[in-house]
Amino acid sequence: MSAPTSQDLVERVLAGEMRAGARLMRMVDDRTPGVTEHLKALHPHTGNASILGITGNPGSGKSTLTDQLIHHYRAQKLRVGVVAVDPSSPFSGGAILGDRIRMMDHATDSGVFIRSVATRGTLGGLSRSTHDIVHILDAMGYDVILVETVGVGQDEIDVMKLAHTSMVVLVPGLGDDIQAIKAGILEIADIFVINKADHPMVDRSIADLRHLQSLMSSHPDWIPPITTTIALRGEGIDTLTAEVARHRAYLEESDLLTTRQQDRERHILEMLVRGRLQEHVQQLLDNQSGDIQARLKDTDLNPYTLAESLLEKLDLPQSTRQPSAETPED
Repeated sequence: MSAPTSQDLVERVLAGEMRAGARLMRMVDDRTPGVTEHLKALHPHTGNASILGITGNPGSGKSTLTDQLIHHYRAQKLRVGVVAVDPSSPFSGGAILGDRIRMMDHATDSGVFIRSVATRGTLGGLSRSTHDIVHILDAMGYDVILVETVGVGQDEIDVMKLAHTSMVVLVPGLGDDIQAIKAGILEIADIFVINKADHPMVDRSIADLRHLQSLMSSHPDWIPPITTTIALRGEGIDTLTAEVARHRAYLEESDLLTTRQQDRERHILEMLVRGRLQEHVQQLLDNQSGDIQARLKDTDLNPYTLAESLLEKLDLPQSTRQPSAETPED
């Protein structure tokens, strides 16, 4: 049997064929040459899905909450795509697949597509492939796409640049008020979810969050609501999804939905350009590796001068050829 053509694969993805979607996602994750042409062809067919981001500290119950959200939206006959960003295996570099194991109840449901991807060392809480996989799921016709990050931290706020609605999951009694300040989650949360709400300190956590919100320098039209869930028992999910729907209505009424879509496209553009430049620079360094080692042994040559020499090979503007570790003065 002959291999399917590029157009065949695109048409099968647009028809919602799961095997075709999985194959294209694998090509994206492996950076297969020519995969960008497939993504270009799919782009006009995107923009219809509701993208929900789920982030929070490790152990906050993000995966259990995601599982319950799948049940909720499937009960409404909606098709659900899930992108679970897992830590990378230290041996293979691939995803450890912990999230997919937790969601095995949906393995035989044709209305659910779950894809685990590895961070592969990227900051921001999302894999470089995450945006493209969401793009594919959108083109495949999934109504709701859930993006679960690997865990929140100071640099892990990329989910807000991808999702229409970002949920930050917290747990009572673990110092989440301090974590909120450190991670800047007051800025990335559209909805706060205090999970494991049967904990005796849940009221304290709600009060702490409300206090932090009152200290914000600006007061936007949308104040992130604070919801409580016990995801393990499926409690609070209806209230949470009602807030998700209310936030979606707010975005549509204020025209912020269009703005977020434009910001998302800009973010993807920046990622693509940075990624291509990074690959080009890495290739240059790899090709010059032997020469670099030899030249660095020259006591009269320093890394700054050598960096300028290498950057000249990229034909960059003069202003970008001045590598410096100094911080500009005020």
